[in-house]
Amino acid sequence: MNAPMPSKEPDIKLPDPGELSRSMADIAARSQKLVAEWMKRQAAEGMDMDPLNISGAFMEMTAKLLSNPSQLMEAQIGLWRDYMTLWQNTARRIWSGEDPEPVIGHDPKDKRFADPAWRQNEIFDFIKQSYLLSARYINDVVTQVDGLDPKTAQKVDFYARQFINALSPSNFALTNPEVLRKTRETGGENLVRGLNNLLNDLEQGRGKLRIRMTDTDAFHVGENIAASPGKVVYQNDLMQLIQYSPATEHVLARPLLILPPWINKFYILDLRAKNSLVRWLVSQGHTVFMVSWVNPDEHLADKNFDDYMQEGVLAALDAIERITKQPQVNAIGYCLGGTLLASTLGYMARMGDERIASATFFVTLTDFSDSGELGIFIDEEQLSSLEDKMTRRGYLDGGEMSTTFNMLRANDLIWSFVVNNYLLGQEPFPFDLLYWNSDSTRMPAAMHSFYLRNMYQKNLLSMPGGIFMKGVPIDLGQVKVPCYFLSCREDHIAPWMSTYKGARNFGGKVRFVLAASGHIAGVVNPPEGGKYNHFINQHMPESPDEWLASATEIGGSWWPDWQRWATAQNSEKVPAREPGKARGFKALEDAPGSYVKVKS
Repeated sequence: MNAPMPSKEPDIKLPDPGELSRSMADIAARSQKLVAEWMKRQAAEGMDMDPLNISGAFMEMTAKLLSNPSQLMEAQIGLWRDYMTLWQNTARRIWSGEDPEPVIGHDPKDKRFADPAWRQNEIFDFIKQSYLLSARYINDVVTQVDGLDPKTAQKVDFYARQFINALSPSNFALTNPEVLRKTRETGGENLVRGLNNLLNDLEQGRGKLRIRMTDTDAFHVGENIAASPGKVVYQNDLMQLIQYSPATEHVLARPLLILPPWINKFYILDLRAKNSLVRWLVSQGHTVFMVSWVNPDEHLADKNFDDYMQEGVLAALDAIERITKQPQVNAIGYCLGGTLLASTLGYMARMGDERIASATFFVTLTDFSDSGELGIFIDEEQLSSLEDKMTRRGYLDGGEMSTTFNMLRANDLIWSFVVNNYLLGQEPFPFDLLYWNSDSTRMPAAMHSFYLRNMYQKNLLSMPGGIFMKGVPIDLGQVKVPCYFLSCREDHIAPWMSTYKGARNFGGKVRFVLAASGHIAGVVNPPEGGKYNHFINQHMPESPDEWLASATEIGGSWWPDWQRWATAQNSEKVPAREPGKARGFKALEDAPGSYVKVKS
């Protein structure tokens, strides 16, 4: 008599019926509430079916495309030919075990297709290549239309890529091998967890999807990020001024003022000790003052660009001069903070104010003639729609600004989290940079309208007398102070060739340095990390290509280069200054202050 066969453990986990029932009931109740709240809000605010004016751009593209049907037909024949080859290759793999070369390969850096199954499994390889062929076809069609206005062509190209990215098979449960594997292993628990994650994000965004990119409970501002010691020594409606504690017995006599962008919070420059520019600057003997901008609400709707200069830069200079007894500072402006610094320097040049002795610009646009893909969002229809929305609220919501920036790198900053959080049902990894990226800020209506129209749309800052600050015409050619421009080669927000063009508008001596990586990583690059290189060139030829061709490549961080440049301006030293000790400027609270902790 044969022995009974041992029972085989099932390889598919079955969910607990009671737990699943409770989860689905909770999901249904929360979903119903979210839909009701969304409908109520849409009725109150109205619904703009095409706020980005996409339909007009695609209608114009379609009209141009149909005027040359032979071009479209040629592209379709090419797609059909490639599909036939793909079918044949797949059949050969399935039936005869052959391994033909792919019809189209994916970029090895494309993380969407990193799972081995995308290559090893015939079906998933077919799905992947089908998608890549279709993506190439769409891209070729929309980018090769003759006679299209350049701005319209750029918009069509951008939104076509958004469409292509959204339809990637990696974004769908049934066509993602990693998700299918996880679903089989967990009995579908990953999808239930993912649905809960989706609802949590919708609830957090009050009906708007605010994708959680990191473990938000892992970071606490003032504790494990933005924790450099210091004191708030001055504040007004728009900003708090932080003075950081010294780390050396003697410090450079000339203090350092940092003006971060108010599109984001300042602590990108003070994340954690190992990558904090603030801590490094203090260790190099600088007395560092940081502007921490308020997160404005409707009460500050009328604050303009002038106010950010008057109550931001100039107020900080007044306070620093009284605290340190020094008549001049070195100033750093980051991104939009740099645009404000440039505008303020133009104002100060006209007014004979010499309190800024040198200026450093991190990834800063002062010439917006080619502002990269952000320019897609700057046309009259979109600006008018945005201004109407800001007028009703008094500000631009921080989440909307974050979405705009995330769309510039949609696969990395949107779809990878959709897959991880909602399809795989996993919690996002704790990452300080992504926590900062999610900690968005609002924009006052008047200021943001001025900035978008006069800088991005009309490019008036690059024109002598193009903009006025407090009634004074601004001419960057009158700015004679030494300037240090730091740009990043892969910057998708402030393209380096555009920042270079703007740097040549200044009237004084300019040192231009090009770092590797992007808008954040290229700036926040401590020397100890040994990451990324940078390029230097003592000359400023007209062409950025010519500048790069004759530049010298230096390994590692640009921070030491800046330190040598800054100390060359003035290396006098004085005893270290403790924050909160100056008469009339007692400590109001510990750094990082309260303004930075206000959530949108």
